[in-house]
Amino acid sequence: MTHLPITNTLSVASVNMILGAARQQGIDTNALVETIGISHDSLRDPDSRLSIQQVQAIWRELSAQTDTNRISLRLGELISPSAVGVVAYVMMHSLTLGRAITQLCRYQDIICDGTRLLMRPEGDQVALVSQVTSTEIVYPALVYNSELSIILSAFRALTGLLITPAEVRFAYPRPADVGEHERAFSPARLVFDAPETALLFSVSLLDTPVLNASPGMMPLFEQHADALLSRLTTPSLAGRVRTEIVTLMKGEEPTLAGVADRLAMGVRTLQGHLRSEGLTYQNLLDEVRKELAQRHLRDPFLSTTDIAYLLGYAEPSVFFRSFKKWTGQTPGAYRQLAH
Repeated sequence: MTHLPITNTLSVASVNMILGAARQQGIDTNALVETIGISHDSLRDPDSRLSIQQVQAIWRELSAQTDTNRISLRLGELISPSAVGVVAYVMMHSLTLGRAITQLCRYQDIICDGTRLLMRPEGDQVALVSQVTSTEIVYPALVYNSELSIILSAFRALTGLLITPAEVRFAYPRPADVGEHERAFSPARLVFDAPETALLFSVSLLDTPVLNASPGMMPLFEQHADALLSRLTTPSLAGRVRTEIVTLMKGEEPTLAGVADRLAMGVRTLQGHLRSEGLTYQNLLDEVRKELAQRHLRDPFLSTTDIAYLLGYAEPSVFFRSFKKWTGQTPGAYRQLAH
């Protein structure tokens, strides 16, 4: 089996929007994130990232407790769109809605690099298209619902107008109950089983002024956004180490020396660079193993012995002990809860 690097992520600011909306629906989100294995510390920096797998696990746990269509289609209403962070501020200081949309498409990866937004003219209308690009997204309908809800709320907040789309397309089958869809996007025409997910607006809306935009503030927020985007497109040393660990993890434990060799570095040099980032090789190895173990345990066709081998453990018993140390559960107990 070939391992794939864990690359697609969502900003913590966006994750906190989902959790905030869930709390408003009476969900105990503290218990929820602990069940998934997300530390509370990792949710404190809005510019940091969580893996798409972790975010999909949040949706999985929410689906066991509430109507996730309801939350995803109300996300923009329940939480201020400015909560997504710096991208919101770049949009807020764009002179027109069209310019704000251009900036949203430009900086989309800062919010989520597992989806893509693009703007396309269609006669006298413009389509804002959302595409899922990450294979790790297992609940695409919830991702589409969330994006469309947040985008529509953002457009209304930016302009002070009750903007409504002419048409909303969904690249998934028509649900049995479309009441929430109709409530969220009325009076727009709803099209399910569409080739793509999109909001369609009159092209004239692109010239709508953005309220209280201050172009003089734009360079400050663009500089921050460009730095975040650069960090995403230029893999960090920790990210490169994680990728090499995954590549080398084939029936034996990837060694520090082996990873250093693949990165064309000396062992001490690599250790020094990681130390300067507050990391150790063992930390990264454990993180990768934990994330892959949780992914593999959701695959009913892999035995725990198979998973131990895939993670480079010489003995299944060592994998069992490690997994219990990371999660407080045995692999078998985790697998039962995951299904």
